[in-house]
Amino acid sequence: MIINSLSFLLFFISVILIYYTFLKEKTVLQNWLIFFASYFFYGMANWKMIPILFLTTVIFFILGQLIQKHKGLPATFYTTFGVILGVGILLYFKYLNFFIQSFTDLLNGMGFQVNFETFAIILPLGISFFTFRLISYIIEINREKIEATTNFITFATYISFFPSLMSGPIDKPNGFIPQLEKKRSFDYNLAVDGTLQIIWGMFKKMVIADHLAHFINPVWNDISQHSGITLILTALLYSIQMYTDFSGYSDMAIGVSKILGFRISKNFNYPFFSRNVAEYWRNWHISLTSWLTDYIFMPLNVKMRNYGNTGLIVAIMINMLVVGLWHGSNWTFALFGFYHGALFIPLILTGSYNSRKKLKTNTWGLASFQDTLRIVGTFLLVTLGLVIFRADSISQFFEFIRGIFNVANPYFHLNSEINKLTPIFIFTTIMFALEWIYRSYEFPLLKIIEIKKSPLKWIFIYGIIMIIILYGKFDQSSFIYFQF
Repeated sequence: MIINSLSFLLFFISVILIYYTFLKEKTVLQNWLIFFASYFFYGMANWKMIPILFLTTVIFFILGQLIQKHKGLPATFYTTFGVILGVGILLYFKYLNFFIQSFTDLLNGMGFQVNFETFAIILPLGISFFTFRLISYIIEINREKIEATTNFITFATYISFFPSLMSGPIDKPNGFIPQLEKKRSFDYNLAVDGTLQIIWGMFKKMVIADHLAHFINPVWNDISQHSGITLILTALLYSIQMYTDFSGYSDMAIGVSKILGFRISKNFNYPFFSRNVAEYWRNWHISLTSWLTDYIFMPLNVKMRNYGNTGLIVAIMINMLVVGLWHGSNWTFALFGFYHGALFIPLILTGSYNSRKKLKTNTWGLASFQDTLRIVGTFLLVTLGLVIFRADSISQFFEFIRGIFNVANPYFHLNSEINKLTPIFIFTTIMFALEWIYRSYEFPLLKIIEIKKSPLKWIFIYGIIMIIILYGKFDQSSFIYFQF
């Protein structure tokens, strides 16, 4: 059951009817309902993963109570234990087999004949997301930014909140738990806002991302049979697929949350309009970037501040390596993080790392020539990074790059899916045009609904819905970030 499926729609309607009809403003009972709904939703993916989610939730709830009760050194001990436990959980489920295989390959490469067996480990869906919530909870209590909640269901609902359980956003407890403790009744304006954001997310995911995947995946499965131009186009389209897939999920998760009466973290702020990589990471996967900035980059930066730019570069490189490895157990993710860390170095050395200059536009509302070049240049740099990200191995990444410069097969040829992509190119252009025009809004439809000429705005919105119905992929295709 995924968030853009018919089964999820039926599930969500059932939850909403009970939530607002029988449990209106009954905060405790509403939280119980969301708690059970979240575990049911998670169990539909694989019920065997429920004990892992529940057990870790119980442990961190107890740790939160202990940190709240014991100040000073004992609180630091419990916090450190919790952080090590959380990281240990990630290392075991996501990286243990990777370390075993890498160590085996290293020894065999040195001439030792070894064959260490890997373990049959099932990777729990969303483990990177709910583990980060668990860790941030105890850290914020130790920092005295929040008090530990005494209600287990409140805490468990925060950890397992079903709209964002599988692929984020990664909400910190400071902003989310207080919402669980307040009375919630149906808010018509917030529900309309949320519904429109769900529609916008479905448009990006089902109309654009899923169609692009049907073209991109076959090319990656047989790189050697495609021309350099085809591979360049594939790389550019994958950047768009990644954005529309992931931001589409985030929009749907945020929209579903709004209908339930919650405002969760914004995860994207039109990142492809960024003029450098620092600006890009402030606008891409914002909840992850914010989490790592608070708990990894800032402590490192403080410790290394006496080393000037060198210390800042080291802190950035470590932070970006964590960003890369957070995504999974593959050397490509380490290279992805290293690559993006390296892109920060020129910005640090030129003093433009923290630049917040306003985007310049001309009389037609378009970006200035200089800013346009920066936007295009940043997009191309990000695209190269996403080629690393998409590759199954570093050798496949280099195969892809070599294929781009393969003059033996210079002709432009694509698989049969390309003819079906023409309307998708049109829809993609419309999407980016709307995002550019209404980039000061959370999402474009939020501005469309404000148009005073009611027939015009409803024609547009119903037009988007019809495009989803006619062109949307209803094949239960998963989201890219489910694997993380």
